[in-house]
This record gives sequence, C-alpha cells and structure tokens, in this order.
Amino acid sequence: MKIALFIRGAEATGSCDDVRLGRGRARSIRGHGILAVTSSAALCSRTPSLQTRTAEDRGSGEMEKQTSSGSESSGAPPIPRKPRSLGAAPVSRQESGDSLDSPTGSHVEWCKQLIAATISSQISGCAPPEVVNRECKIGWKVDHRDSSEELGYQCDSDSELPPHAVVFKDAQRVITLDEVPLVPGETIKTTAKDVMYICPFTGAVTGTLTVTDYKLYFISLERDPPFVLDVNLGAISRLETISVQSHGENTRGMEIVCKDMRSPRFAYKTEEQCKLEIVETLTKYAFPLSNDLPLFAFQYKEEYPVDGWKVYDPVAEYKRQGLPNESWTISKINSSYEVCDTYPALLVIPTSIKDDELKRVASFRAKHRIPVLSWIHPETQATIVRCSQPLVGPSDRRCKEDERYLQTIMDANAQSHKLTIFDARQSSVADTSKAKDGGYESENFYTHVELNFLDIPNIHVMRESLRKMKEVVYPTIDELRWHSAIDSTHWLEYIRLLLAGAVRIADKVESSKSSVVVHCSDGWDRTAQLTSLAMLMLDSYYRTLRGFQVLLEKEWISFGHKFASRVGYGDENHANSERSPLFVQFIDCVWQMMRQFPSAFEFNELLLITILDHLYSCLFGTFLYSSEQERMEKEVQSKTVSLWSYINSQPEDFTNPFYVDYENHVLYPLASLRHLELWVGYYVRWNPRMRPQVPVHQNLKELLFLRAELQKKVEELQREASSSRSISSSSEHASSPSHSGTPLHTTV
Repeated sequence: MKIALFIRGAEATGSCDDVRLGRGRARSIRGHGILAVTSSAALCSRTPSLQTRTAEDRGSGEMEKQTSSGSESSGAPPIPRKPRSLGAAPVSRQESGDSLDSPTGSHVEWCKQLIAATISSQISGCAPPEVVNRECKIGWKVDHRDSSEELGYQCDSDSELPPHAVVFKDAQRVITLDEVPLVPGETIKTTAKDVMYICPFTGAVTGTLTVTDYKLYFISLERDPPFVLDVNLGAISRLETISVQSHGENTRGMEIVCKDMRSPRFAYKTEEQCKLEIVETLTKYAFPLSNDLPLFAFQYKEEYPVDGWKVYDPVAEYKRQGLPNESWTISKINSSYEVCDTYPALLVIPTSIKDDELKRVASFRAKHRIPVLSWIHPETQATIVRCSQPLVGPSDRRCKEDERYLQTIMDANAQSHKLTIFDARQSSVADTSKAKDGGYESENFYTHVELNFLDIPNIHVMRESLRKMKEVVYPTIDELRWHSAIDSTHWLEYIRLLLAGAVRIADKVESSKSSVVVHCSDGWDRTAQLTSLAMLMLDSYYRTLRGFQVLLEKEWISFGHKFASRVGYGDENHANSERSPLFVQFIDCVWQMMRQFPSAFEFNELLLITILDHLYSCLFGTFLYSSEQERMEKEVQSKTVSLWSYINSQPEDFTNPFYVDYENHVLYPLASLRHLELWVGYYVRWNPRMRPQVPVHQNLKELLFLRAELQKKVEELQREASSSRSISSSSEHASSPSHSGTPLHTTV
C-alpha cells in the first residue's frame, strides 16, 4: 500500500470542486482544503463518476461540480490521474509507546496522527519547536522581496511595512540602528535629521531621513521598536511640495506619490538648507534618466549563485513545445531586427512562407508585428498566434499575402477548418481605428475566419481605474462605503474581462481544437495579457516557478511590451499618457487564478508581489527597456543582474507548499465578479489595519519545512518496507523444500 500526501489548499475552509477538463485530463482542484492522506488502492478503486477523496473528506461535505462560465458542461467528470506518491510503507509495524515518535498500529495510522498533529499546530497558531528554533536571528538584513530593510522580529504594528517582511532567517550581519543598510553598489547621497514623517495611521514621528542612489530611508528611535520606512526611488511617480499645518516649526513638507499605492508625507523646517538638499537630491536620483544619470540597475553589484539570464532560451522553449515541425519553422529572418524592431530575433512562422511574402505581410501590419506562433497544442497542433492589427484603413485595403498567411496558419491544424481571430478591443474602437488607417480582418476577404471582439478598454481607461483605486485604499479607508467604492473604480470588472477573454481563447484551442490569432492595436499590451493568461491555463509548465519566468520572458519581455513607457522608470514626466498598469493587471489575474486553484501553482503570492516591486525598483535589469533590440544595445545582460538570479537563489521563499504536480492539466477560472476579490495583499498592504493577524508567508515556509519532514519519514518507511520484504523473501526461500529442476516462485 502506498501513501500519497495531498496538500490541497491554503485554508481549512472551502470545498474541492470539479472544473471542465480537456482530453481526459486530471481533475482540477478548486477552492480550499486541508492535508489529507489516502491510499493508492483507494484511488484505483474509484470510478470516473466518483470523486477521489478519503473517508475523512466525506464528512466535510459533498463536492460540487463547476463548469466554466459561458460554456457547456462536459458531462461526467474524467478519470482523475493518480496523485504523486511520496513513497511506500509497510503494512504494519509494532512499536512500544504511544507518542508520534514511537507510534502504535500501522504506519498509515501513524502518518495520519502526525499530519493531524501538524494541522492542529497550524490552526492553533504555533509550530513544532524544530521549526520555530531554526537558526532565526535578530538583526538587519537587506531583503529584495519588497526592497525594504527591517529589524527582524521588530516591527511597529502600525508602521507601513508589508506583513511578509517581519521575520528573516539567517541574518547575515547585525548593524547599529543609526546605520543605513545598503545593497552592493549603493551609496548615500544626503542625510537630514529632525525630519517629521506624517504617518496617516499613528500620527507624526520625528527621525532621520537618508537618500541614497537607490532608496529613501527614514528611521525614528522615538518608538520602541524603532519605526522604519523606506521607498525605492524607482517606485516614485512624482514629488509634490506641500504646506503642513499643526506641526509646530515644521511648516513645509513634501509628498512622495508612489506607483505602488502609497504616498508618504514628510515635514521639515523651511529655513534649514539640508532639508532643501533632500528634495533636490531625491528629485535627481528618483528620475535619473531625466537628469542624465544611469539607472541604478547598472550600479548594483550583487553576485548570486544562479544566473537568471539563462532562464529563457527561445530555442529550448520551442523545442519543449515540439517545434520546429513540418508546418512551423524557427526563422532567423529578424535576427538583425530589420523586419520588426520590437520583435525578438527568433520567430516561429509557417514553413511554406517565403521571406519576400513575409516582408509584405509585415508592411500590412501595425508596427510590422506579423502573426507569429506563441504556443502549439501538443496533441491537436492548434496554435496561439499573436500579431498587431491589419492596416485596412477606411478604403478596406487588402493584402493577398496576409490573407494567404492566415490561411496557411489554419491549414497547419488538420483538426479544424476555421481560424478564430480574437480582437481585444471594443468593436467601436476598432471601427475608429479603421478610420485612422488601422482596422481588423474582414470576414469577406479572410475566408474560413471567425472574428470576435473581447471589448477590453484601452490603456488610458486602465490607468484612470488604478488611480481611483489608490484613492480608495490609501491612506484612509471608508468602512461604510468600502464595497461600493471598490466597485466604482471598475478595476475588478476589467480583471473579469481579461480573464473571460483568456478563457474563451483557451477553450477555443482546447475544446474546439481551433487555432487562434490574438491582437489588439499594436500587439504589445492587451495581446500580451491575453496570450500569456491563456497559455497559463493551457500549459501546466507555465505554472511552475521556472516556467512562469519563461512565460514572462517570452510573452512580455522578448515580444516587446513597452515597459519603459508603461512604467515610466527614471522619467519625471508623471503625466505621460503612455503610462498604464497593464502588467500589474496581468499579475492580478494570475493571483485570481491562484485563489481559485490553490494547488495548481508551484509559486506563491510572494513571488507575484516581488515581481511587481521590482517592476518599479530598477534594481534588476529584467524589466528594463521595451524591446530585445534595446536591451542588446544597452548590454543589459552583461551589465545588470536578472531578477530571476535573486529568486532562483532562494526558491523555497517563493514555493507554494500546497502545489500538486499535475501535468496536462487545463484550468478554466470562473470569470465572474462573484468569484473575484480585491488583491488586498498587494493593493492595501501599506495599511496596517488591513493585514492578516497571522503572517501568511512565515506560515507557508513552516508548512514547506513540515512537508519535507513528513516526506522524509514516508521515504524511511518505504526503505524499511523494502528491507522487510527482502528479508521475508529470503527467509521463505531458505525454508522451502527444494524441487529438482522446478524453480519455486514466491510472491509477497
């Protein structure tokens, strides 16, 4: 009998539900659950119409079947794939004593007792001593997860520090309280004492303000423990001079409006020159590109044991997908970025298309962003292809090469005789674009094509929505109008539209076996959101820690999302209309999927928050610039550090302890406002009154440690069982009578 350890959810409430699955794949687990133990014999005895669960699970309520919104039920649930086995155990072993270290009865019961004790300790808020006492030291440590430096175990309950940054393990060194912790390559530019931080939650506090070329750092020793606040300069959107009332001699001040949903305010005496130097220095280093200075990423000198720049190899990724094949080839036609300067050097295009035809197609597409393959179904050969809008114009121009190109894409998939085009825009916007020389594919000219508009608003609408969201969540929250205020921002409605569009794309590829073409206007904003979300639903590899990094490198970074314009790092022109939180929206959608499928992702929420923090920080080179060509010209890989170097050097911090490795597992998240929530852990993390009472990140790390310990014990049992069977077999063979010429076969 084998013992399988199911870790199925982050909370002890909720249900385990079915969702629709494609081609007989393993069931998706939705909702929240608890640790459960089951045997492989029990799993094998289930019929397709029954849910896989233990006897203990049955008492927690019946499981409900879920179908994706806007699609039909798939009928009887498919046969679930057997979960990963953590090892085999002998049937029984008698020991003396009643403790968990010396259990009585079978090892199955012993494991159940051990896991029950684990669950009890987590519910009660305490962990086993070996977890709590694991070399935790008190001291200062630079932590890049939120780019803040905090005192381990020392945190003011109302300070603006994120909840996951309270406890650090194995602090590298302890420094004095008046010393500013610096990262390699960081230098202090100016310091001012007797500066007042106007905390919106606990009132004003006086301390020392330091500006480096990487961060603003404020510390006050008036409180016990000391109050610490720091802000990455890259996260600053603008600086505003303000008048301060009711703060004695501190009559002038500044408000630092940040891109990460906070706006700290400081007050100082007007006549003191050093306070004015703070403002000037802060302006200079917060917006280095506007002041002819390099971004800090080119000064950061940290060395990591893992090279994050090697995470993404396009040839290896396409090979993983089974490319090239007879229909698709990996072309080097854009190796010098002459065909399209915002596309990567390597492109997957139809094998039969000639170079001169491809160039004519490029001239008919906005920004020369031709249709290229992003993902191919491993069984049906249905593909996800991305591009920009066709330049049809008000006169309905045609391009025979473009029409033939899309026909070739459809012909490469023998499973379907129709090509589906998903235009991310609203149809009215597409019509307006047509009047300005843009447009969309006409079904009159593109035969066997089905055109769908997904009605997702443009970048300006999204920017305004997030601005309204910030007004709702910072600094004060209106308790009586919380839900209506969130609703008025329409942020969750736009998240719903993105998820709904991605579900339609994934369902068309998976269920209808149809190839799809996805575009918006230029093919680098909403297109990237939709293709990456659809691929995340279809391909379980992208839901692993490394696979998610590959997905971001491929769909967002290499295919030319305009990070420089959308984020606006180093640029003091905060009113630039090109800025928009599209990548933040995408990460929010990923978080919504993680909520609905807590065991389907190998990474945790901390990874998502860390990625967004360093989207702004300019500490790493990963998200710098807007195209592969620009990064090559700026020598980003040789002169900066990759964010993945940091993350992959300590993967345990970003690992989901409830992850279950199901391959070929398609997710269909419910794109309904009833199933979407505001991501409080990111948008409202600076408000201490909105934080969870228990630090979730620390609990997850403890669960990972406990899971590893349980797995070791199960593996020990497996070895003991194997040894026991070997001894038993030898004993029976030695005691059996010999039969000349007839071998005796013994089965245990």
